[in-house]
Amino acid sequence: MPFGRGKPNYLNDALTLLPGWTREGEGIRRTLPIDDSQHAALTERVKVVADALHLRPEISRHADQTEIRVGHETVPLTEGEVLLAARIEDAYRAVTEP
Repeated sequence: MPFGRGKPNYLNDALTLLPGWTREGEGIRRTLPIDDSQHAALTERVKVVADALHLRPEISRHADQTEIRVGHETVPLTEGEVLLAARIEDAYRAVTEP
């Protein structure tokens, strides 16, 4: 079910709730400045949540940054994908806070 069904700005609503995420087609993207060990820890945490939600975010590593994409370029964002992005934020905080 599309997030905020019936609302023309559902993707904008999701972005309001998820600071740091940017629109990419109908999906969303986040770039995180983390080191290799934080990337490994984040990836493991995201995998657990993504498996539980039956979703597959794209996670890639470039230089000192991790890039995460949730959703698709042409398919509307779902509530589950917005939930996954929120859980990724939780995981990011968990691996970067002392």
